[in-house]
Amino acid sequence: MAGMGKRMRPHTLTVPKPLVPIAGKPIVQRLVEDIAKVCGEKVEEVAFIIGNFGKEVEAKLIDIAASVGAKGTIYYQNEALGTAHAIDCAKDSLKGNLVVAFADTLFKADFKLDTSKEGIIWVQKVEDPRPFGVVKLNDKGEITDFVEKPEHFVSDLAIIGIYYFKDGEYLKKEIQYLLDNNIKDKGEFQLTNALENMKNKGTKFEPGKVTDWLDCGNKNSTVDTNVRYLEYIKDEKLVSASAKIVNSIIIQPTYIGDDAFIENSIVGPGVSIGKGSKVKHSVVKRAIIQDNANVINANLDNSMLGNHATFEGRPSDLSVGDFNVIIQ
Repeated sequence: MAGMGKRMRPHTLTVPKPLVPIAGKPIVQRLVEDIAKVCGEKVEEVAFIIGNFGKEVEAKLIDIAASVGAKGTIYYQNEALGTAHAIDCAKDSLKGNLVVAFADTLFKADFKLDTSKEGIIWVQKVEDPRPFGVVKLNDKGEITDFVEKPEHFVSDLAIIGIYYFKDGEYLKKEIQYLLDNNIKDKGEFQLTNALENMKNKGTKFEPGKVTDWLDCGNKNSTVDTNVRYLEYIKDEKLVSASAKIVNSIIIQPTYIGDDAFIENSIVGPGVSIGKGSKVKHSVVKRAIIQDNANVINANLDNSMLGNHATFEGRPSDLSVGDFNVIIQ
């Protein structure tokens, strides 16, 4: 998670993208928790590969690891030299059963990880595979080829950015081989090159198919993911007991954090409101409003509002007759 999150600006100017909240929790926390569930056994360590995000962010990441009963470790990637280089930055933690995940994606799956397999690459069928790395399978269901952003159709199974390796030390050696021999693809050290080498040496990679793949790459996709994730957890308690709701309608699923204040408003569905935020005289749907923000006299849809931000709209004084349609 060392990237600058340029596609998510301005929300990543003050916090890294993986700490943007989805349904009340940071993206990376949702990802760590969901991976821990799939693993089906105790996670001993969570290693975070980051940029210079500051001590406060690092402390949050250590707490996220602790929330699944694991030790948290921080590593730094100071130069953007590719995915294999990023993983190599955490070389001291590459051992034993290992899951590697990129922190701008979430998933839903109804299986438990089979740790007896040599390697698993999680994929999802997509309509247009051209923007993705894809895998090809043989008749045994094993992965035979990795193809990066194919111009012509070879497979519709897109790699979602989550991988399992039975032997972390083996992965470390293959990545080190790329670095030692300056083997790059498009100017960077790529994980797919290490996977190809491992496959050619006999490692059997199998696909792990998820039921849903949720992208958090930009503002629109993150808002969509928030909506869909709220649907997944709609049976949980989503409204904090300390939130104050006055003369308002909350349409579920909607998350409302601690000490939030909602007055004379309609909120939801598909909305997450962070702790201490205030929404007054507004209609809000399909939106992420982060902590200590203010929304007043607004009509928000497909929107994100950052921490401590204020959006105040202009109230309208209308007299609209029957069967009229007004589009602003």
